[in-house]
Amino acid sequence: MNLLDRQQWNFPIPIAYGPGLLSEIHTFCHNANMNKPLIVTEKSTRNLPFIEDILQTLRTNNIECDIYSDISSNPRDDEIRPGRTLFRNGQHDGIIAIGGGSGMDAGKAICTVANNEIDLWKFEFKLTPPDVSETPFPPVICIPTTAGTGAETTSAAMITLTSRNMKLCTWHPDLIPSVALLDPNITLGLPTDLTAWTGCDAMVHAIEAYCVPGFDSRYDEMALDGLRLINQWISIAVNDPSNIEARGGMIIAACRAGIAFTRGLGLVHSISHMVGGEYDTHHGLTNAIVLPSVLNFNADHITDKVPAMAAAMNLTDKSFDGFYQAVCQILDDVGIPKKLHDIGVPLDCAPMIARRAFEDDATPTNPRQANVTEIENLIDNALTTGR
Repeated sequence: MNLLDRQQWNFPIPIAYGPGLLSEIHTFCHNANMNKPLIVTEKSTRNLPFIEDILQTLRTNNIECDIYSDISSNPRDDEIRPGRTLFRNGQHDGIIAIGGGSGMDAGKAICTVANNEIDLWKFEFKLTPPDVSETPFPPVICIPTTAGTGAETTSAAMITLTSRNMKLCTWHPDLIPSVALLDPNITLGLPTDLTAWTGCDAMVHAIEAYCVPGFDSRYDEMALDGLRLINQWISIAVNDPSNIEARGGMIIAACRAGIAFTRGLGLVHSISHMVGGEYDTHHGLTNAIVLPSVLNFNADHITDKVPAMAAAMNLTDKSFDGFYQAVCQILDDVGIPKKLHDIGVPLDCAPMIARRAFEDDATPTNPRQANVTEIENLIDNALTTGR
């Protein structure tokens, strides 16, 4: 694969890849029947140069647009409602969701409620999806600005339920992004720490998705290819941030790992969701710190999965210990702290986080089933020992 060439894929949705592709955003809007899109992004992304480039390109091509950026790094339900109001008051007909997971998740959540009067939490993952046949969703274009979240190909959105400080998943099977637009040029300005944190997020997605019990060749191949690309490019992307091939490899890897976790995730995410909801930690960084503790917890239940993951990473030692040490070496190489307490998570939080994590949507697909006490012990390990 030449990472400087433009590519198109069609699974599970249309995906367009290529350096400089953002300059054609007006064409993608026309193809999605958007004439007046609302751009949704995070506060931290609003003033970055590519946002102004999008606005200028759309206006030059006679596409009216507005922007909503009152979105936190962990999107909240009280930020979605004003977005819906702006969408309606502006008579918009589509959404461009651009950002890391936060911007894209917020854009998808706004899209979920834009054309109906249904409360956002009626779309919670565990509930029966509401009937929206009379008020179809507006089209949404997803554009990742980091190489980690993998949120661009699904309707799922992680939103903080502010009444409980818990991150929950909203979704609907009929909400399907019109296209995912992957332009590695957008990620060239990403700081070193965010490059590392989001890249490790993608690695966690690939590992947890592949370790979900059972077998599905489509998603398993996506997970392993994502892991292969991450192993090849993450350190280069962190240490040589202007390397467009590394940036391209990572944004493709993140997308493929994101597709793979359609099957499910595991306890890394269950814990990370709740830590992030309570303490507003960066999701990818939290995932990266928790990963070694969960790998050790799951070790005896993923013996059939480890050889393929080790092979994807081009390891000679295909044992669990060999795989585990290689993962930890990547975390060390890109500067991930060793313990949750190192990023300010209180040492006494394990009982509360464990109770919430036990309820998380990712817990049932962890390869080793765990009760609240076992999860609490696992969190204690991530807080005080880590790797």
